[in-house]
Amino acid sequence: MYQHRDWQGALLDFPVNKVVCVGSNYADHIKEMGNSVAPEPVLFIKPETALCDLRQPVAIPKNLGSVHHEVELAVLIGTPLKQANEERVARAIAGYGVALDLTLRDIQSECKKAGRPWEKAKGFDGACPISGFIPVAEFGDPQQTDLGVKVNDEIRQQGNTRDMITPILPLIAYMSRFFTLRAGDVILTGTPAGVGPIVSGDMLTITVNDRSLSTRII
Repeated sequence: MYQHRDWQGALLDFPVNKVVCVGSNYADHIKEMGNSVAPEPVLFIKPETALCDLRQPVAIPKNLGSVHHEVELAVLIGTPLKQANEERVARAIAGYGVALDLTLRDIQSECKKAGRPWEKAKGFDGACPISGFIPVAEFGDPQQTDLGVKVNDEIRQQGNTRDMITPILPLIAYMSRFFTLRAGDVILTGTPAGVGPIVSGDMLTITVNDRSLSTRII
């Protein structure tokens, strides 16, 4: 069962709760997906059962079509937020990590065409492999953070959080207008361009600034 940990693997004293995500938060990713920029952040939620440890082999669904990787900066909420301003958001952040927003792309496309919700493409069991968290004081500037994914040593995604359409603090403040954020909630902040398919047997290297970790897809 998944539990929050720090980057070195030590347990953190936070409960495991929901994952609140934003779609289409990088212009280059919007372009590659053939979408248009929305007037407000596009929000969706992954349940706690989507979380799994990125340092362990990652199991992807079989026979449900293409599974795509989307690398994202992850934010761990340390204290509750409701109708919060950016100053309160900054004080509530417990740490930062890196996550994959795994997506069943064929199912998502079918749902979009039919005008139906696409949670089953984003919220399935194991859909959010995530690293341990780095304390705020040790992380550096989260709005100047390099993110990357290599698949079998081939660079797929390479971006920087400075290119977010809605930056981290206003994004989380916006989320807190609709959802009470609790200690242990995780925020995913969007993905840069380069998303693509992964299959069983692939080796992934995920980077956040000068830290990296590798995992095998099973």
